[in-house]
Amino acid sequence: MSKGVLLVNLGSPDSTDPKDVKKYLGEFLMDPRVIDVPLWARTLLVKGIILNTRPKKSAEAYKKIWWDEGSPLIVLSERLQKKVADRTSIPIGLAMRYGSMNIKKGLQELHDKGVNEVMIIPLYPQFAMATTETILVLAEKLQKEHFPNMKLVDVPAFYNKSEYIEILSKSITEKLEGIEYEYLLFSYHGVPERHIRKSDISNGNCKMDGKCCFKKGSEQHKFCYRHQCEMTTVQVAKKLGLKNGTYSTSYQSRLGFDPWLKPYTDRTIERMGKEGIKKMAIVTPAFVSDCLETLEEIAMEGEEIFHEVGGKEFTTIPCLNDRDDWADLLANWVNEWVTVKTQTV
Repeated sequence: MSKGVLLVNLGSPDSTDPKDVKKYLGEFLMDPRVIDVPLWARTLLVKGIILNTRPKKSAEAYKKIWWDEGSPLIVLSERLQKKVADRTSIPIGLAMRYGSMNIKKGLQELHDKGVNEVMIIPLYPQFAMATTETILVLAEKLQKEHFPNMKLVDVPAFYNKSEYIEILSKSITEKLEGIEYEYLLFSYHGVPERHIRKSDISNGNCKMDGKCCFKKGSEQHKFCYRHQCEMTTVQVAKKLGLKNGTYSTSYQSRLGFDPWLKPYTDRTIERMGKEGIKKMAIVTPAFVSDCLETLEEIAMEGEEIFHEVGGKEFTTIPCLNDRDDWADLLANWVNEWVTVKTQTV
């Protein structure tokens, strides 16, 4: 079989024009794994309220972070794709879950190159309904409908892979070299608490009290986003030798009025400043590419909140983006897969 890889990231509007932003938000927010309520309620919320109020504001936010080459997330993902392709011998495709660079186009491009076995790599270290799961479900649907002779395999969440933790820790160390800081905040994209319960394969064992997140050997951790975020923080903190009380985990980007994972990032930043922290750093390990949520929500809004409550120095640590060691790691996974599969044919 002829093999290829499809890297898949979140996506982006085609431009900062409110019309393009509205189109993108409509596709994103109408995904039943993003806003997981009945269709009538989701339609009323998204098309009746959000898309009539949010696109203009979101467009202004995108304008703040947009690059001359285009969307930072798209540009960075393309740079990463090229580096991985340079390190492997099989076709490396790139797609986005939402927007113009969709998964169907990505699979079609690989198909046109003669590929009939695809490794899908969701560019998310932690598993979540609204990220990894929605990518894999859509890819399977498209495969059955349009590429019946194509075989799909996927790379599972890699939050606990030692080589990933090594690279993430190194990226933090390099950014903070020579910088004095009192506190390091690990900010992950938030999800509604009900997403954690829906992904719970233990028949309701998760009580959302945080205790089961730290139990060892639980099968439910395979699909528990909260556990995987907490463990990412724990592993990096251990690698960096951080002392208790100098770091913590928080969750950003909540939407609506339902309970989301806590503590919230914006309130945590505010609390740190009010408690007298003058120098803090923040890293966003749920993202591998810098995007609106890191460049605007954290690096701009987060810093503004910190300064408003008395904070002085706010250091934002970049995502892995197209780091050479990150591209090396992805290429290693690809090359290992190619070797193993070839040997078993």
